[in-house]
Amino acid sequence: MRIVFLNSMEKRDEEGLHLQGAQVWIGEEEGIWRMGWKELSTGKETLWYEDTSWSEMLHVYRHRLASKLSEGFRPSIEGVFHDQPETRSRPTQAQKLICYSELHTNDALFAELSAWRRRRAQTERKAPYLIASNRLLRLISTYQPQTIAELMQLPGVGESKSAEYGAELIALLQTDDRAHDFPLVWVEQALDPEESRSWVYKQKEMKYRVEMERFGLRRQLQSLMSEGLGIEEICVHTGLSRREVIEMIEELDKEGYEVDLILDGELQHMSEEEQSEVWKAYEELGDTYLKPILQRVYGMDLEEGADVEKMYEQLRLIRIRYRRRHVIMTSAG
Repeated sequence: MRIVFLNSMEKRDEEGLHLQGAQVWIGEEEGIWRMGWKELSTGKETLWYEDTSWSEMLHVYRHRLASKLSEGFRPSIEGVFHDQPETRSRPTQAQKLICYSELHTNDALFAELSAWRRRRAQTERKAPYLIASNRLLRLISTYQPQTIAELMQLPGVGESKSAEYGAELIALLQTDDRAHDFPLVWVEQALDPEESRSWVYKQKEMKYRVEMERFGLRRQLQSLMSEGLGIEEICVHTGLSRREVIEMIEELDKEGYEVDLILDGELQHMSEEEQSEVWKAYEELGDTYLKPILQRVYGMDLEEGADVEKMYEQLRLIRIRYRRRHVIMTSAG
């Protein structure tokens, strides 16, 4: 096997006295890519990837390496993500505030704020995350701002959110024994540099895991489409919703992948006249919004029992072809 990339990694033990060495490597043999991790002290080697896709291997590489970096391993050669991450791995001021709040949580106050969020969500009939994310509640519970001005120093709090919820939050946070002062310039000194750097890599690990899983789903979707499976069957195999499958089909078409087989299958029961009317509506009204297209083709008052969701799906599938042709014509012109 031909080794095409190798980097040595080091991690200090908990006492900081000894170094633990390791290597991450990538090799190729007859079109098969292999990638692995080797512990130098024991000689134990773990295979991270073995297949033919360079793109898939890179997704696995970024995720697995970020996991090791979050554990405290550091590379001998910087730039291990091939995108100059070492300069980006120094946390920004906002990241430092978030990092400290997640490493020094106030669980009791967080629970109280979460209960307030549930009540507001029920009153406003909206998803709790639209009122405040868990991360924002962690920030608030850790730093306990006592005024609107202090609240707005936290990442994720703007004028709109502070105007809508600020007074209620400040009322919940009034205390005489707050442990932290504002402004929050002290946070940088309070954070251990290696601890905060590992936290940044943990965020990368979670990001790359999502990207890796999505890449795997895209590959699975391409395989299932090539077998002639329809959207409903793909949903069964992947666990995705019909909407998510259509969104992926749109992405694949934009990137130049073949999707006509599944479009043909899903639109086979829609008459050519009906498809032609939809196409004309796109030409007249544009392809940004679907509701005007639906109303133009089917009228303002749909028949009772009409499957509106199915109609929107068909409009989106036809729009894939419409946009593709528009891009081709624009390029040719």
